Amino acid sequence: MEKLLSKVPFLGMLVSNAALSTFDVIKRRNGEQHSVIDQLAEEVPVALIYNGISHAVMLTTPQDLEDFALGFSLSEGIVKDKSELYGIEIRPQANGIELHCDIASECFAQLKDRRRTLAGRTGCGLCGSESLEQAIRYPKELKDKIVFQRDAIQRALHDMPLLQNLQQQTGATHASAWVLADGTVSLLREDVGRHNALDKLIGAIAKSNNNNNGFIITSSRASYEMVQKTASAGVNMLVAISAPTGLAVRVADQCGLTLVGFAREDNYVVYSHPENLVT
Repeated sequence: MEKLLSKVPFLGMLVSNAALSTFDVIKRRNGEQHSVIDQLAEEVPVALIYNGISHAVMLTTPQDLEDFALGFSLSEGIVKDKSELYGIEIRPQANGIELHCDIASECFAQLKDRRRTLAGRTGCGLCGSESLEQAIRYPKELKDKIVFQRDAIQRALHDMPLLQNLQQQTGATHASAWVLADGTVSLLREDVGRHNALDKLIGAIAKSNNNNNGFIITSSRASYEMVQKTASAGVNMLVAISAPTGLAVRVADQCGLTLVGFAREDNYVVYSHPENLVT
């Protein structure tokens, strides 16, 4: 990683909490060229360090990092409850940002037992798993059965783009939104990586103590890991703008998650547990 970062010019200037940067660019349109200022979403190496031991490095948009640390810790099963994460310290470094997480000793002992090296990239899911057994973690069955209305999806899909400020400025980020049963978008987090956006949202939901009677919308496809993270947060429905994978559908069906894909304001496809969505 250090050898790779050393080849990236001015990386040290980027490791602030700025989610975007501006560049002077040449824009060509309708046969004419113009010098304009463009805004680009940032991605920075962010290391998650637990009780002094580095566990994972993800390329992440450097905003909402405390939410990211908490959500990653919960969705990866490093802690089972937010109370087991005692504190988060953000430390900018020359080549990235370190998130120092102080976790309960029992959680740290379990982490050391199953520790793996994970090199995260924008769009990767299972990078660094050392065995097939580590690669797939099946979530526990969701016990609470919640029925949602079709209108809630439509309302949220209409309102969600209006809240994606970073996407509006850069056109380069994914978003995950926490939607209340009536379709109100209560929380939204953005990142260049869809998994990171979801982890940030899961952390924000946990901090808000508002994880009942709602569902999650992602602006991406629904991969296995998106289903796994959603179910691990105890959320009963995941709505994706794009397609799911076959593994994602099988895992959602097994754990009781309602999985919706190709969601638009007027159309969608229900891939698992349609009984929990009144159409």
